[in-house]
Amino acid sequence: MGRSAEKVYTDHGAIARLEGWIADLADNAKVAIVEKDGTKTTGIVTVLPTIQSFLDGEGNEGMNGVVKLFDPDRPDWVATIWLDHIERIEHLDSVARGTSQT
Repeated sequence: MGRSAEKVYTDHGAIARLEGWIADLADNAKVAIVEKDGTKTTGIVTVLPTIQSFLDGEGNEGMNGVVKLFDPDRPDWVATIWLDHIERIEHLDSVARGTSQT
């Protein structure tokens, strides 16, 4: 992924919301993520997401992040979801932050 994002955030409240989604995700957790547009994606979190610096289409620098999901039943499939698109996270297993399924 490049350093480009559709939308970036500099406001502390908006960045805190992004950090809140990260706090609700764990490595190897099976989740269903519902986006603001209603899209629902189910998969396993590949790695704990982080907030990073990006540039928007106008060259403004700010923060955003992505979560990547995979599905062992579909080895060639990977979903990348921007944190600011998330409406809700549904946990589908008992993996908590700091644990592993292995």
